[in-house]
Amino acid sequence: MSGLEIVAVIISALAVWLTARRHLWCWPIGLVSVLLYARIFLDAKLYSDLLLQLIFAVMQLYGWWQWSRAVRGQDNSQPDNHHIQPQRLPKSGVLAGLLAGALGSVALGYVMASFTDAHIPWLDSALTSFSLVAQFWMARKYIANWWLWIAVDIIYVGVYIYKDLNLTAGLYAAFIVLAVIGLRNWQRQLAGNQPAAAAA
Repeated sequence: MSGLEIVAVIISALAVWLTARRHLWCWPIGLVSVLLYARIFLDAKLYSDLLLQLIFAVMQLYGWWQWSRAVRGQDNSQPDNHHIQPQRLPKSGVLAGLLAGALGSVALGYVMASFTDAHIPWLDSALTSFSLVAQFWMARKYIANWWLWIAVDIIYVGVYIYKDLNLTAGLYAAFIVLAVIGLRNWQRQLAGNQPAAAAA
């Protein structure tokens, strides 16, 4: 456990908590957390996770832009104007996302297993690939992102215990709890919006 890991855990937990609350500030705070974890994973030789953090940095900017547009499009007279409105992901989107995750797992796993000294390259690559799918769904405000995060985070807990990143394993265990809270929060928000949408 290092001072850097402690700071990264605190900032990451704050970012996920803000995401569960549908708050726009989750993205800039998340950007700081992924850059800190990029350094941590470089030192741990988890290269797929390092690559994931760098891609997450770009995705944080994309999500920030997407949510900012959604917030600007809302009625600014409402007190909730810093929070996004979640959406349901169509079945075709679920299938496309899972297929993209599977193909990315195989491609990245092959590269990491063949050309690097990465530890557990296939599992690390699968987690990286499906995390990108979950992050994209989150940026698009799809509730399904939380289901995928729960599954991925459960596996990540075991990986980080195996790599002696115990504080980070604890963080990902907390992420599972926050993902369940986020799922329930977003589902309640969507259910509350449906009668108004039907009336319109």
